Amino acid sequence: MSSITIIGTGNMARTIGTLAVAGSNTVEVMGRDQSKADDLAEVLGGGTTAGKWGAVPAGDIVITALLYDGVVPVVAEYGDALAGKVIVDISNPFNAAFDGLAHSEETSIAQEVAKVVPSDASVVKAFNTIFRNVLENGRPNVFVAGDDAQAKAGVAAFIESLGLRPMDVGGLKMARWLEGMGVVTVGLAGNGVGHWDFALGVEEFTG
Repeated sequence: MSSITIIGTGNMARTIGTLAVAGSNTVEVMGRDQSKADDLAEVLGGGTTAGKWGAVPAGDIVITALLYDGVVPVVAEYGDALAGKVIVDISNPFNAAFDGLAHSEETSIAQEVAKVVPSDASVVKAFNTIFRNVLENGRPNVFVAGDDAQAKAGVAAFIESLGLRPMDVGGLKMARWLEGMGVVTVGLAGNGVGHWDFALGVEEFTG
């Protein structure tokens, strides 16, 4: 199984951490508030540890379970502590109306993260198209984007350990479109679907 560090102590950190422990992965959590990290580690159980903020993460895969505007600053703050790691950005940079992206340039949070990580670290975008309640109770597809095939394979194996289906959408430049898919899911929840208990996925037709 995988060795995972989750930076963040909020709802998505708790949800992904719970699934990771159930999937027999080794889990570490880190939070700027050490007491919250300690509490989350205790709640998750299964040998979950609480690392010190800014220290070298124990996990080979580092998931930034943070609000979008905090991801790049935190990754930059960790700096060389992330050398050799696979960083997974799960954020959605929604604008104030939740009908577009907060950034207007042709980029993504994951692509901006890639600009500040150590040269031997890899960045992958994943999990951002899934509502937390669906991640807790369902078995959705998890769309994955990244330039490093080996890093994506490691993240895909982790996703499979959660009982979920990884779907590779291509290189890291596709992360912008995954963020757009996040906007689409919110639009569907408020309009055509009318609730939050769904996820975008792939259905194959043959014959």
